[in-house]
Amino acid sequence: MWISTGIRPRQWVAVHRKHHAFTDIAGDPHSPVLHGWLKVQMLNVQMYRREARNPETVARYARDLPQTRLDRIYYDHALFGLAVGVGLLCLAAGWRVGLLAAFVHLNVYLGGSAAVNAIGHHFGRRPYANSAGNLQWLALITAGEGLHNNHHAAPTAAKLAHRRFEIDPGWYVIKVLSWLRLAKVRLTDLRLTPSARRAV
Repeated sequence: MWISTGIRPRQWVAVHRKHHAFTDIAGDPHSPVLHGWLKVQMLNVQMYRREARNPETVARYARDLPQTRLDRIYYDHALFGLAVGVGLLCLAAGWRVGLLAAFVHLNVYLGGSAAVNAIGHHFGRRPYANSAGNLQWLALITAGEGLHNNHHAAPTAAKLAHRRFEIDPGWYVIKVLSWLRLAKVRLTDLRLTPSARRAV
C-alpha cells in the first residue's frame, strides 16, 4: 500500500477502523449518508486525509500499531513511498510505461476507493443488516471491495464473497499468493460481527 499509493499504513488502519466504529453515523470520516454520495465520491481523498492527520484518531484506532523505527525512517514519509513505487515501475517497464502505469493505477485506486465509500454505502444488495451495499459490478473493478455489505458484516475476512454467485477477484490473487507462499491468511473462517445478522 505504501509504495503503490503513498498511504501511511498506521493512518489508513486508524481511519478505516474509525469508519467501522461509526459507520454512517456522526463520527464516520467519509459517510455518504451524512455528506451525500456525490460529495464522498468527489472528495473522498480530502476527507480521508483530514481524518488521517488527526493525532487522536491515530492514537485511538491504531494503538495496537505503535510507531516503529521503520515507520520513522520509511513508512511515515508518504511521498517517499510513492516515489519508491513509481521508481520500481519505471525500472521494470521503462520510464514512459512506468509513469503511465503509475498515473493509471493512482487514478483507478482513488476513484475505486471513493466509489466503494460513496456508492457502496448508498446502493446495492444488503444481505446483512448494515448500511453498506453489495455491488458485484463494483467488486469486479475494485478487487472485491464492492461486496461492501459483506465486508462490514465480517471486517476481518480476507474473502469478501460470502455466496456462490459472488465474485471476489482479490481473493483469487490472495489464494495464488498463498499457494506460492508469498502471503498468509491469518483468519480462514468467516467471523461475523456480533451485530451482523441476515437482513429480513
